[in-house]
Order: sequence, then structure tokens, then C-alpha cells
Amino acid sequence: MSLNMRRHSQIPLQKGLSRRLANQQGSALVIGIFVITVMFLMASALINVLEDADEQVNLEVWGTRALAAANSGADSALAQLFPLDASAATCAATSDWTVPNEPGFHGCRVALTCNASLVNTVNHYRITSTATCETGDCDNDNGNCLRVNRQVEVEARD
Repeated sequence: MSLNMRRHSQIPLQKGLSRRLANQQGSALVIGIFVITVMFLMASALINVLEDADEQVNLEVWGTRALAAANSGADSALAQLFPLDASAATCAATSDWTVPNEPGFHGCRVALTCNASLVNTVNHYRITSTATCETGDCDNDNGNCLRVNRQVEVEARD
């Protein structure tokens, strides 16, 4: 008789357990969808951060190229202004410097201006070198263009 009572007492426990499990059957699905959504949002934020970092590196590289081109243009103007044969210095008002066909300077152009003034019988020269480097489709306004400008000013006297 005690065996029969034990068997009958276990039946209500099993029914209660199965009812509780039946009430919780959809909770794992909801938690899974929540976790997937959070992971998707984190991944998309990480992708945006990486794209922004990539764009900043491109701007930095092209800015460095433009600065080097502007410095080279200013050096070229100084070499024309003060030639090695010690001939008279001439200052052209504006000119374009032909950028050499070097790998670091492709897509760059340099505009030079030179202003001369006489102060207390001393010739003063101000050379402005403006470099513009660009990549992509800058002729059409389709948003696929990267253009960077750098300007260098040099003052000299004779």
C-alpha cells in the first residue's frame, strides 16, 4: 500500500511540472531574438566606426601628399627666384608648377604666386604655394571625390 501511495503522489507533481514547462515554451525564442538583435546593432556600429577610421586615414594620406606638393612647389619657386648662377631675381605674379610624374604626386596640381616689395632698399618676396590633390570622380558631383588643399607661404629677401 505504501508503494501505491507513492505512485499517486508523484502524478500531481509531474502534471504541475509539465504545466510550468508549457508556460515557458516561447521564452527562449524571445531571448534568442533579443540577443541576435543586440549583436546586429553592435556589429553595425562597429562597421560604421571602421568606415569612419578608413576615411580619416585617406584624408590624412592625401593631406600629406598635398603638403609635400605645396612644399615642393615653394622650393621650385625659390630656385627660380634665386638661381645658382646668381643672376637677377625675377618674381612672376602667378604660375603653375608642373608636378613631376612621381607616384606620390599623382592627382596633384600646384599654383604659385609671388609678390615682390621693396622695403628700405631691400627686396622682399612672398611666395604662396597652393597644392590641390584629388582622387575619384571630381568632375561630376556624385559624391565620389576626395579633394584636399594645402597652402605654404615662404618669405625671402634679397
